[in-house]
Formats: sequence, structure tokens, C-alpha cells
Amino acid sequence: MSFSLVVLAAGEGKRMKSEKSKVVFKVSGKEMVNRVIDEAKKAGVDDVCVVVGHKAEMVMEAVGSAAQFVTQAEQKGTGHAVMQAKDFIAKSDNVMILAGDTPLITAQTLKSAIDAHVKDENTCTVLTAVIDNPFGYGRIIRDDKGDVAKIVEQKDASEEEKAVCEINSGMYCFNSAELLKALDMLTDDNAQGEYYLTDTLAIMKAANLKVGAFVVDDATEISGVNDRLQLAEAEKVMKKRINTFHALSGVTIIDIDNTYIEDDVIIGQDTVIYPGTTIEKGSKIGKGVVIGQNCRIVNSTVGDGTDIYYSTMVDSTVGENCHVGPYAYLRPHSIVGNNCKVGDFVELKNATIGDGTKASHLTYIGDAAVGSNVNFGCGTVIVNYDGKSKFKTTIGDNAFIGCNSNLVSPVTVNDNAYIAAGSTITDEVPEGALAIARSRQVVKPDWKDKRSK
Repeated sequence: MSFSLVVLAAGEGKRMKSEKSKVVFKVSGKEMVNRVIDEAKKAGVDDVCVVVGHKAEMVMEAVGSAAQFVTQAEQKGTGHAVMQAKDFIAKSDNVMILAGDTPLITAQTLKSAIDAHVKDENTCTVLTAVIDNPFGYGRIIRDDKGDVAKIVEQKDASEEEKAVCEINSGMYCFNSAELLKALDMLTDDNAQGEYYLTDTLAIMKAANLKVGAFVVDDATEISGVNDRLQLAEAEKVMKKRINTFHALSGVTIIDIDNTYIEDDVIIGQDTVIYPGTTIEKGSKIGKGVVIGQNCRIVNSTVGDGTDIYYSTMVDSTVGENCHVGPYAYLRPHSIVGNNCKVGDFVELKNATIGDGTKASHLTYIGDAAVGSNVNFGCGTVIVNYDGKSKFKTTIGDNAFIGCNSNLVSPVTVNDNAYIAAGSTITDEVPEGALAIARSRQVVKPDWKDKRSK
């Protein structure tokens, strides 16, 4: 029995007060609409259709090839939005309808709802939740048998109906053929002058079709995001879920509430993460790693046993048993070998560093291929940019670069070569040679007195 998915993502989202579409705002590094799609796919849906309208191009770019699209040119209600996807709905036995601004829904809940829909042979299954303050939500009105009789929107509800605490999540499973029939019967005779998808339930009930409810255990899963405050609340919930998963998988997180880990991050056992750290998607952290306070790691790999303190890594790789920081900055395409040190205020960019190499402090290594067991003295700068183009420097194994040296690219320093402190190197340094490129010291006695006169 096939199940497809329609995601409603056409709304303007005025309360976000933004030039962006609401559904492309991210929660823990992933757009809300993509969170909904990904969880539904995990639950077993086949094809996906996204209904777009406001900022349609932005939504389509965010979703990409994960779905097909239909356009709701005028926002005339949820029923009207689903009408735009009639041709898509007709291709499957059943269809799930979800909102693109509900990023906290989980695959487990959606799978359970699908299973209940099939098992109970429902024409429609609506996901519901019981909450203490139902203001603003559509109410689930049940009949004498406890079945769903109808859904009443807040603005159309009587005082008695407003007192009901079971709410509509805006998430449904439908028999596709019966949904299409009900959509043809919708009217806009209501306080908003819109076509409500919820009215299809009453139409189905009137036709003696079975309408069921699946009550969600955790009401936070159906929470919608309508403004920046609700976005922050969703972020908080997602952050706790992710951090809890890693903590239960063998990672020590010193402060769960002040550690930020996005989806799709892999962290090995016995790694310790200190507060204020952000690890963004695409990152892979090894076993026994220590990540100190206020680090940011973006789409990067960290090997087993490495320590990182107060540092930033972006699109980079650090090997095993390295020491990074404090205040190091690894810019994109930096690759550091095993047993290396990238110390305080050291910056790497598009550089490869061999095993055992050390740059302990105040050094810039850009556009360089550096061998193993190289020592960079304090204040070394690889001068890779002439104002128009970038050039590459190559440094062989076991080279020793003295303090305050400038290596003007393109230049090669061969194996076992030495650079004297304070040198500016513009020519190739042969293997085993010592290069000195500085003026001899000249002392002028009594210079200050002569200058004063």
C-alpha cells in the first residue's frame, strides 16, 4: 500500500518579520521544511510534493531534488493548498499531509500514525495532542463513541468547544481517493472565507466513512513555528534531543544546555565536550577527543585522542593525538597529520601539514604543502598573496623555520633545511642548508644625541 507526502509550505509567515520564507529557517542546522521531509521519508513515505507560494523559489532551492512542487498562487486556506496537489495525490493509495513549519515531528511518530491508519482501516487519521493551553489551535470534537466527529478552528469554535484541550496537529493520513472527493465538496463558508482542510473530516463522517485519531505522546512534536520566539523554543527542544542521543552513546557533555550539535554529526565514545562548543553538520569527531570551551567545528574531521581548545575549524581535517589551540583558526581545506601541534593564534588555510609538525604560536600557513616533523618558530608567515594571485610554498620533512621568518611564495624549502630567525626567504633552500636572509646588525653610538642636535 503506497504512501505519498504533501508538505504545505506556501504561507507568508508574517510574524517571522523576515525577507525569507518561514519554512527555510533552520533548526539545528537544517531547514524546517527539510526536517519534515526527512522524517517522513524515514517513516516510509514514497514520493513527496511541496506546495509553494510565498518566496517559492527560495523554498524550492532549499528542498532541491528531494520533492516535486506545485504552486498555490493565492493563500486561501489549507484545503485550497492541498487542492493544488490533486494530480500528485491521485498517484498513491494514501497520502500524508504535513506542515512545513513543524520541525520537531519524528519519524517514529509518523510511522506509528501510518501503521494505525492502515491497521484501523481509516479513511482519515488525524494526529492530535492534549495540551494545557489549546488557544489558537483547532479543537478535536469527538462523538458519543469517542470517534472524531469534526475539527473546529479557534475562530469558529463555541465557548464549549474552546474548552476542549485535544488539538489538531495539522497532520493527517488520508485515503487518497476519498480525500479527492472531499476536496471537491469544500466551501469557504467560514469566518476566514477560506477552504479548510479540516472540513474534509466532517464530509467524510457524513458519508459514514471512518475518521480516526492518533494521539501523539509528546506534544512538542506537533509544535508549529510562527515567530522567532517559537523558533528559539524549537531549537532548544532539538538541541536537547541531539545532545541526549550523544550523551547516551558514550560522549561526555559537560553542560547539555550550552552545547550545540547539529544533525548528522558523528562523535566517538569517551570524547569530552565543554560548554559553549558548536559542532555543525558534516563533522566527524573521533574517540577520546577533548573539545574545550567555545570551539566551533564546521564540516570537519577530528582524529582520536586530539585536544582542541578555544578554536575554530571549517572544512578541515586534523589527525590523531594532535593539540590544537587555544585560539587556532583552521580555514577551509586544511589537513593536519597525526601528532601535530597547531598552537595559539596559528592560522591555516588550504594547507597540508605532515605528521609530527609543530606550529606552536603566532604563525600563518597558507597555500602550503608542509612535510613531517617541521618546526615553525613563533611569528612565521607564509607570504602567499601578491595582491592579485595566490602562490604555493613547499616545505620538506624535518625543516626548521626560525622565528619571525617570511617565506615569500612561490618558494621551496627542501628536507632538513634550516631558516635563520628573522629571514625573508625568496629563493629555494637546498636540502640540509641554512638560509640567512637579513641585514647584519649595525650599531651607531650616540645616535640619539646627534639626532636631537
